[in-house]
Amino acid sequence: MRRSCWPMTVGVAEVSVSAGGTGPREAAVAEARDAEVTIIGGGAVGCAVAYALARAGYRDIQVLEQGELAGATSGQAAGLVGQVRASKERCRLAMASVAQYARIEQETGFTADWRQTGSVRIALSARRAAEFQVLAEVARSAGLEVEFLNAARLAELCPMLDTTGVAAALWCPTDGYLQPSSLVMAYAGAARDRGVTVATHTTVTGLRITGGRVSGIVAGGRCVATDMVINAAGPWAGAVASMAGLHLPVVPVRHEYFVTQAVPGWHAGLPVLRIPDIRLYARAEGHGILCGGWEPDGLSLDPREVTIGQPLAVPPDWDVLSGFARDLARFAPAVTQTGVREVFRGFPAFSPDGRFIVGPAPALRGFVMAAACNAHGVSGSAGLAEHVLESLQPDPSPYVQSLSPARFHPRTWDWDTARAQAERIYENYYSLPPNPRRQPSASRPPNGAG
Repeated sequence: MRRSCWPMTVGVAEVSVSAGGTGPREAAVAEARDAEVTIIGGGAVGCAVAYALARAGYRDIQVLEQGELAGATSGQAAGLVGQVRASKERCRLAMASVAQYARIEQETGFTADWRQTGSVRIALSARRAAEFQVLAEVARSAGLEVEFLNAARLAELCPMLDTTGVAAALWCPTDGYLQPSSLVMAYAGAARDRGVTVATHTTVTGLRITGGRVSGIVAGGRCVATDMVINAAGPWAGAVASMAGLHLPVVPVRHEYFVTQAVPGWHAGLPVLRIPDIRLYARAEGHGILCGGWEPDGLSLDPREVTIGQPLAVPPDWDVLSGFARDLARFAPAVTQTGVREVFRGFPAFSPDGRFIVGPAPALRGFVMAAACNAHGVSGSAGLAEHVLESLQPDPSPYVQSLSPARFHPRTWDWDTARAQAERIYENYYSLPPNPRRQPSASRPPNGAG
């Protein structure tokens, strides 16, 4: 049964769409094998890491995915790629990702369906506008082009919006969006062209540890040798780490959005919108409206109860989704006057401090984390993969060192508190800093992302 328009209150069951398949170039069916490097997880991060390592000269790499490539969290992402961040380091990571998306088709022959439409960040209050001034200063210090729009230019860029009451609008012309499944397939295809093998429907069920270092894995019912495991298992990354005896607070937190039927005036070339005062983002999906947001009461899963191979399905929460639609209707009334085409939802993994967990584990040689992306797994995958590569070098930068899983070892935290803190990171995704006129520091968790 399909929901005909938002004002209806009857229950419905929209089916989310998961990406799958083997990509634009068919590859022979692979299975787990002996390999120098084994990457667990075939989403955006795992496949980006495989591509980055192969480009850097690693010659014996395999990716193991328990389902289909991009078939879980990555396939449910909205694909927004924003570069305006609260720290210079995070700006630069996002800028590196955009540069990669802009050239990936030319370099590899595979497309990520990247659209550099630009993005507009809208403030509805003077305090938010002041925060935008700080974000603009950070962006410019990182070399990112941004500008504030006057009313006429905002109306020109966003003719489908009622912009009455807008206090400020920050424009980043090099932002955009992509199709997450296309990006994953591009990474995977380009990695395969460099000798990486990709085994889908292959669940890792155990690790072999010899003399304090990883020496093998159990997958597909058999044990194979490996010198390095890179854990890019998304919301299952905590369960993978636990197989190695590591306790890391990788907390899956629900996130969802909807896509409407076609709406007059909306098309794929329109800018991405972010309206942090009402916790919303939106963009065109074809001629429909894609709209999502950040719930004030986050819903997480207990990491201790997430098991490898466990489906993390959740039905649409129509109260939340309808709230997103009502809030966006202030600017785009048509969103509540058209049918819903699809609902997407997943459990991106968050950390209690809002930082990625990237780099070698301190207590186990050969075990490397690439997890807790805090809803940036797709958009930041290219830059994050470079961070993983850098973490394997003798002298990584202080910023990359700050992402190390060592900050959670030895364990001075408790699970319930870590879970609650991860939910707060999600809930405060668009929160204002205590003093938006003060320059954000690199240690402050990022806000205003998406």
